[in-house]
Amino acid sequence: MALTPLYFITMDNASRGTTGKPIGHAEQAALACGAGIRMIQLRMKEAPDAEFRRVAGEVKQICDRNGCLLIVNDRVEIAAAVGAHGVHVGKEDLSVDEARRILGPGKIVGGTANTLRDIQKHVAGGADYIGLGPFRFTTTKRNLSPILGLEGYRRIVREMAGEGMSVRLFGIGGIGAADVGGLRDAGLFGVAFSGMLLEAADPAAMVRTLEAEWRNRAGIVKENTF
Repeated sequence: MALTPLYFITMDNASRGTTGKPIGHAEQAALACGAGIRMIQLRMKEAPDAEFRRVAGEVKQICDRNGCLLIVNDRVEIAAAVGAHGVHVGKEDLSVDEARRILGPGKIVGGTANTLRDIQKHVAGGADYIGLGPFRFTTTKRNLSPILGLEGYRRIVREMAGEGMSVRLFGIGGIGAADVGGLRDAGLFGVAFSGMLLEAADPAAMVRTLEAEWRNRAGIVKENTF
């Protein structure tokens, strides 16, 4: 399975839409898969390993039933144990090359970046994609890096082109449906999000709309190589 432009990330202490009803990580994964998402990151920052391992097993089954990629955040050993398709490492976590050594060949390894230097480090380690952000302020992440905004993405894409760098970039951090077109035009491969899906009244309709917009813009914007 290949990387897809729409990338859902589960979140701690999540609630569903305007109801405020709590929704766990496995339920979030099922909701995303049912809406048509085919790339999910399981992100449980505060969970002990035993709980993370249990939930990861449940989410892997959900993803398998729906033909969806499962990427595990940070916990490389758990990713390997449940047979996840890959892992995502943060700026202060295990390096990309070490994560790949643990997971073995054929797995997806992504990394978090805020600057061109971060990207260079991950690319040197063999990253398959970069989660670049934050786009704007978000409450889902502690110790937030400097906000990039749309112009920050454009600048980094230009810098990458100047250095001949090639890696898929996902925008991340407070992204809403109205932001998707501009981020696509800036040269990103895709967008990663949490609340945008969980807050949608009709997640499946939202996903269809975003997919159509992404395809349409791909036809009028020169295809990026990042």
